[in-house]
Amino acid sequence: MADENVNKTKPTVAEEKKRWYVVRAIGGKEKKVRDSIELEIKRHKLENLVGQVLIPTEKIYQIKNGKKISKERSYLPGYVLLEAILDGEVQHVINNVPNVIGFMSGTKGGEPMPMRVAEVNRILGKVDELSEHEEELNIPYVIGETVKVIDGPFNGFNGVIEEINEEKKKLQVMVKIFGRKTPLELSYMQVDKSN
Repeated sequence: MADENVNKTKPTVAEEKKRWYVVRAIGGKEKKVRDSIELEIKRHKLENLVGQVLIPTEKIYQIKNGKKISKERSYLPGYVLLEAILDGEVQHVINNVPNVIGFMSGTKGGEPMPMRVAEVNRILGKVDELSEHEEELNIPYVIGETVKVIDGPFNGFNGVIEEINEEKKKLQVMVKIFGRKTPLELSYMQVDKSN
């Protein structure tokens, strides 16, 4: 019976399953942290232990000077997701990357806690969902706010937002034309926040 236990070998790296971990990073430095982790993994030849290094991002659109500009923003600021088999060396290498605060764990200074599969799927699914809905605008207008019309026949006029239709991305703007208040229905792209 004792001989059977001796013959059991530790599973090889290929047999072990990589798990997802959360690496805490200094806010705004997520891209640097991701690039540094990837560089260190190659430098220490740990590619077989580390899979993906991801920054969950979403695309947002803003209007600047009348032009639609797309920006990518971190969906979970201050966090980088890492798919890895954490042996001592991998953990040590990642903890020593500049701008890394450390791994998320159950207790302060405790062992890194792998994410539950449901959490990973939810976050990765959310990221995919956000990248699919590229046309979503994140422009918070409020009723009573003054905006400038930047497109169409009333270009250059200022008006006050009377109504917001978020579903259609339309605004009802009250504009003074020849001394009379006139309601206009404009898309988010046809107005700019007044200075």
